[in-house]
Amino acid sequence: MYLKELSINGFKSFAKKSELEFSAAITAIVGPNGSGKSNIAESFRFVLGEQSVKSMRGKKGEDLIWGGSEKVSRGNRASVKVVFDNKARTFALDFDEVQIERIVHRDGQNEYKLNDSTVRLKDVHELLANANIGSTGHHIISQGEADRVLAAGPKERREMIEDALGLKVYQLKKQETERKFEKTRENILQVESLRREAAPHLKYLHKQVEKAERSLEVQKLLRTHLAEYLKREDTYVAFHFDRLTAERRGPAEELEKVRESLTDIKKVLKESEAKPISNELENAEQEFRQASGVRQEAEREMSRISGQISFIERRIATPPKAAVETNSLISRTQLEKLVLMIESSAEKAISRGGESSLERALNDLVHQLKTFLKHEQGEVIDTSEADKAELASIQKSLKKVEEQVLNATEEESRKKEELERIRGEQVSGTERNREAEREMFTSMNRQRELESTLVSIDRDLSMLERDRADFKNELQEAVSLLGRGASDYYSHEVLSPSGEVLNQEEMVNEDRSVQRERRREVEKLKIRLEELGIGATDELLKEYNNAKERDEFLARELADLEASVENLKELIVDMQAKLQEQFVGGLEKITVEFHTFFTLMFGGGSASLERVTLKNKMNEDSEEEVETEEGVELNISLPNKRVRGLDMLSGGERALTSIALIFAMSQVNPPPFIILDETDAALDEANSRRYGDMIEALAKKSQLVLITHNRETMARAGILYGITMGGDGVSKILSVKFDEAAAVAK
Repeated sequence: MYLKELSINGFKSFAKKSELEFSAAITAIVGPNGSGKSNIAESFRFVLGEQSVKSMRGKKGEDLIWGGSEKVSRGNRASVKVVFDNKARTFALDFDEVQIERIVHRDGQNEYKLNDSTVRLKDVHELLANANIGSTGHHIISQGEADRVLAAGPKERREMIEDALGLKVYQLKKQETERKFEKTRENILQVESLRREAAPHLKYLHKQVEKAERSLEVQKLLRTHLAEYLKREDTYVAFHFDRLTAERRGPAEELEKVRESLTDIKKVLKESEAKPISNELENAEQEFRQASGVRQEAEREMSRISGQISFIERRIATPPKAAVETNSLISRTQLEKLVLMIESSAEKAISRGGESSLERALNDLVHQLKTFLKHEQGEVIDTSEADKAELASIQKSLKKVEEQVLNATEEESRKKEELERIRGEQVSGTERNREAEREMFTSMNRQRELESTLVSIDRDLSMLERDRADFKNELQEAVSLLGRGASDYYSHEVLSPSGEVLNQEEMVNEDRSVQRERRREVEKLKIRLEELGIGATDELLKEYNNAKERDEFLARELADLEASVENLKELIVDMQAKLQEQFVGGLEKITVEFHTFFTLMFGGGSASLERVTLKNKMNEDSEEEVETEEGVELNISLPNKRVRGLDMLSGGERALTSIALIFAMSQVNPPPFIILDETDAALDEANSRRYGDMIEALAKKSQLVLITHNRETMARAGILYGITMGGDGVSKILSVKFDEAAAVAK
């Protein structure tokens, strides 16, 4: 036994789970029309991977799911599971039992399971093909398809025969090989396209690489010269920068101190100038002059008063003279003497100042004039009493004036001492200022010397900074030209002509003209490198090598693909030859069996299968033939009739012919099971008996599942399943095992 059981759940009219056991060689399924018998044959098609919904009497996948009725709601999915006995390892699986299950959902999604493991439809087809269960369904004849093998064209009939002969697995391998062949040819075209696309770029890179190789030689030479130049320049700049910085540090610090000292000295001088010594001296001198003037004025006053006293004393001591003639003339000498006396009195009065002095002076002048006139007129005037009174008054004034002279002299002495003191202090401050000025001049001279030194050092530093800037520019250009290779100068060793490594002192003391000559050599190499192209770098060589390696890889791939194409061609030819050989041999066997079954069914006549050549055209408008294929045609001859064409057969004759051919195909390479859905419907009683004999003979090689109304056919079955349908529209299964029933009946 190969087919063990079938489980249907939610498929078409089987709303609830239903199971059928196939423990007999022939299983018959009977029931009234519309009860769902044919749904069992379609469930076999479904679980074995049929993709055409139309062949299962539906329009879309949803039609295969229980659609519901008034009493039973519709289902969301349908599943069918078939179980095979695999103890003989008919299937290429190491299991004693093989379960194939297919599930369809309302969204159209399908699931395939093999022994409860999810698999692909392709896996199911390959497994079934190895067991001679093909996708053409030659072993499942649904209702109304009995003459499908007759109605099929030569090409389709050939496919059915190949499927029946078990050549489907080879066909699948051949198709897979052809797909690989086409895929390989596509890969060849793609590889060739890639090589064609890359060829111009590779050619361009090759030219660039030739140029780059020359450029790399220049780069190598430039790298050596640059390393020599940069090493020396870096050492020179760093050494002299450190030297000049160190030399500048001392003068700069000393200059800072000198500037601070100058600031302090200027601050001291400014404070000294800010002191009011000169003003104090001027004030002291002015006060001294004023005190001296007061003293002198007091002394003059004292002298005048003393003169007046002497004059009065002489006048008192001289007796008065007799009067003279009134009309006598006054001599010029006497008049001038009078004027001098008046001028002297006026000057004294003016010098003394003050209203009292002026009043007294005026009184004296009037008195002198009167006295002069009286004297000139000859009057004798006795002035002794008045003179004595005036003398006493003037003597009192003399004492006061003497006190004033004494006080003025003392004040003058004090002012003089103060003046001398201030003058002494000024002389001392002047000495200090002179010392500070001398120190300031010395510091200023030192400042100028230090500034001159720093200017010289800064000038050298500026030139060195320019050399440093040039060095940085050279280094940047080196990086742009040589990339990371520019940093090689760090580890470069400068050698003498004798090959000894130069130390730092020897490098920095070298004549700069030699270094300038090195720079000119570097510039020449740069110009040569620019002429060859700055792009001459390792990246270009890397890109060229990558492109070349890719082209070589593609060439190898192309060679491998072409070899694969040749191998696939040979394999396809070999497989085609093997298929053709097996097909021809199998077709001859089927022809023999077909003739046997045909003569048995019709009681004579002849039937045969003939290979024919089919020509395919490129299109309908073109007559050019591109390839040829083989098909299979049927040739029959009925006994006692001149009917030779299939179109001239009646319905019963077509049924008998198709049954004969189906049985013939099944006899040559028996499938594990055959399902026949009412293929005996058109047979009369005599032919039904012949049909029964034939299925009994066929059941010896394959399990038979027969859906029938024919009593003769039912009698040959070991298990009888009855399909009924109640008012809820759900198909139900009733079973009877004839062997057990017969035993019970006895």
